[in-house]
Amino acid sequence: MTLRINGEAPNFTAETTEGSITFHEWIDGNWVILFSHPKDFTPVCTTELGYLASLKPEFDKRNCKIIGLSVDPVEDHKRWVGDIEETQGTAVNYPLIGDTDLSVAKAFDMLPADEEGNFEGRTAATNATVRSVFIISPDKKIKAMLTYPMSTGRNFDEVLRLLDSCQLTALHQVATPVNWKQGEDVIIVPAVSDEDAKKKFPDGWSAPKPYLRIVPQPK
Repeated sequence: MTLRINGEAPNFTAETTEGSITFHEWIDGNWVILFSHPKDFTPVCTTELGYLASLKPEFDKRNCKIIGLSVDPVEDHKRWVGDIEETQGTAVNYPLIGDTDLSVAKAFDMLPADEEGNFEGRTAATNATVRSVFIISPDKKIKAMLTYPMSTGRNFDEVLRLLDSCQLTALHQVATPVNWKQGEDVIIVPAVSDEDAKKKFPDGWSAPKPYLRIVPQPK
């Protein structure tokens, strides 16, 4: 299955560290960050899970749930979270999916659909592509996808910034420019004519080029 921006996120039922879930029901009208890991007890992922736990209050403010995934059993996840709290100083405060049969990784196109076997005998290297972040909207559509190599820790401050942009642009006909941060100027999308833009943005805009119409961030 090939995933695309604005395509529906796959549904699945799985065991997690907080019990069994059916993903689409678990979304329950919230935004969601789903982020995956090739294996438990891996060093870079240990730092990531701890840091994201410390950021969870910021995601909560944005009505965004967090859920992790690793190609290992839930029992292993529960042992791993102890290491994470000990080394990173933050307890994991979101569920972790046990994807022992690789079905969720396959559904999200992180492993080939015809990949054989289960978690047993697999290493982080054989699961190297299971290191993605998906931002999913309340209508269960994929709004962003990021995939990192195992050697590079993910920047979850950037994921938070990306979520802010996705949420803003879902409500208003604007786009966010390079390195945009919450509260900074945005761009009126080309699909909005100047005539309609005058109604939406009565205070006007600056336009160094006709196609580059800059306005303050809508409230």
